[in-house]
Amino acid sequence: EDQLVQSGGGLVQAGGSLRLSCEASGFSLDGYAIGWFRHVIGKEREWVGGMAISDGSTDYEDSVKGRFIISADNAKNMVYLQMNSLKPEDTAVYYCAAGVHWRGDPLPVLLFEFGYWGQGTQVTVSS
Repeated sequence: EDQLVQSGGGLVQAGGSLRLSCEASGFSLDGYAIGWFRHVIGKEREWVGGMAISDGSTDYEDSVKGRFIISADNAKNMVYLQMNSLKPEDTAVYYCAAGVHWRGDPLPVLLFEFGYWGQGTQVTVSS
């Protein structure tokens, strides 16, 4: 079955770091862009950042710029979200997603642009 499998997450104090992993199973990430999203109950799922696998270009939502870093290990068909200087407001369920992407096109950021979704992982930042 083609799917994204997430790992990582957990509880951390404010100012700490966590790394989330997202592995593509059953398909290659070549030709895709990865998006990371987060969701808090009562709010819409929010795009956090993304990466084009073709050229490694990234973009981030303003509130996480300089703190979150997306990277990929193409040999392992995995992507990562390194989260540093975490704040209580970063608390959410985090999802990775993959959407078809052509080199040079803008990164996908809308939910419908992604065909594959990870199962989600809880990140809790205590104050």
